[in-house]
Amino acid sequence: MSEIKNSSRKILVTGGAGFIGSAVVRHLINDTDHSVINVDKLTYAGNLESLMSVSENARYAFEQVDICDATELKRVFNKHQPDIVMHLAAESHVDRSIDGPGEFIQTNIVGTYTLLEQARAYWSELEGDKKANFRFHHISTDEVYGDLPHPDEVSDAEKHSLPLFTEKTAYEPSSPYSASKAGSDHLVRAWKRTYGLPTLVTNCSNNYGPFHFPEKLIPLVILNALEGKELPVYGKGNQIRDWLFVEDHARALVLVATTGEVGETYNIGGHNEKQNIEVVETICQILDEVRPKETKYAEQITYVADRPGHDMRYAIDASKIQKELSWTPEETFESGIKKTVQWYLDNQTWCQHVQDGSYQRERLGGANK
Repeated sequence: MSEIKNSSRKILVTGGAGFIGSAVVRHLINDTDHSVINVDKLTYAGNLESLMSVSENARYAFEQVDICDATELKRVFNKHQPDIVMHLAAESHVDRSIDGPGEFIQTNIVGTYTLLEQARAYWSELEGDKKANFRFHHISTDEVYGDLPHPDEVSDAEKHSLPLFTEKTAYEPSSPYSASKAGSDHLVRAWKRTYGLPTLVTNCSNNYGPFHFPEKLIPLVILNALEGKELPVYGKGNQIRDWLFVEDHARALVLVATTGEVGETYNIGGHNEKQNIEVVETICQILDEVRPKETKYAEQITYVADRPGHDMRYAIDASKIQKELSWTPEETFESGIKKTVQWYLDNQTWCQHVQDGSYQRERLGGANK
């Protein structure tokens, strides 16, 4: 384990106003002594209100910058002199990538290339411990691996030994989104091999929790249920995902960025394989208990045509990060989903603001520090 020297670092987080990025920023400010430079373009999924609790902290700075803009990135590196880059900025919604893949290629591949080049130029001019301790941590997804055998497709004997994604699993992306993330992963590893840039890569399972943009499955189901709308489920709803509470993921990411071995890849999972229909039904059951109405929320479930090329099962083997960095998730799916549902019940104003963009518009004029 190659822990960097000095306890307090300046960490540049791209996509820090997004769902996972904002959890990382909040964790860094609230639970560590590190400083944060949040670099975010503020697309539809980036929301400054997710950072309201830390935005006035002296260790936090915000830069509204597109990672495809090399000139602006160079300015940010020169101005803030970061010790670590944590790269989370990405287009991430599979359905959107199917409808319009160009944006995903631009942000996830061209943007990552541009960031790598500016990070390399900055790093090459560093000296001493500043250079020796520099890290570029690329945050990716388990979707780059394609999908795994589904229990419905194997014999009873094989059900007990279904494979998991490991750090050595070959890439076989299915969607424009996952293909663009696979491309960015390859770029990061190539910049390590060719130029010596000290990089790390993590691939995570499906995240859920507070501040999740409402187009994703769990917040969409919660909000649609509360509004009496249909709860759309793709196909039979038997697609399996490994669910990871976002705050557990944030802890893991900071641990990797500060103590992980340069050049290594770490898979991060929640040890919670659930069929999509199980997730939807669990949300309905929780709402029946905490926000009861005359009919059961499950009666709003509607099955819709499946997504093209839909992967049937993802599951992470997270034994490497557990063994080498002593990380395990603190939340079970049962505890995490209850916290998530309650958060959305308690934060209807946030949901309205993120969907209509009102808070963002009010804040942008004075956002940069």
